[in-house]
Amino acid sequence: MSRTKKPEARARELHDLATRGIPLSVDQQAELDAWYAAEDLSEGLLLSRSTPDPVLARLRAQVEETLARVGTATRQIEELAGQNEALRQEIAGLQQRVAQMPVSSAR
Repeated sequence: MSRTKKPEARARELHDLATRGIPLSVDQQAELDAWYAAEDLSEGLLLSRSTPDPVLARLRAQVEETLARVGTATRQIEELAGQNEALRQEIAGLQQRVAQMPVSSAR
């Protein structure tokens, strides 16, 4: 492996080799470990930012709003399902009453 590559590209190659189980030299492993440490630090800084990302905040608000709408729609559906069941029972009762009525001959 050539040392003339950019550090990021070299680190990614070392990472690729290590994840494939190819043994690295002590120097290569030290280089990879240093890159991992730098990546962890960078990621940690991103995750610990005190000011929330406005896009993320907007997305969270949209998700909360959508969840509220889904909850409202669910309650309305459950209410309608209950009303439909009551109507089905009423219709079934009316059909039974009609079936039991005497048939009149109107001639």
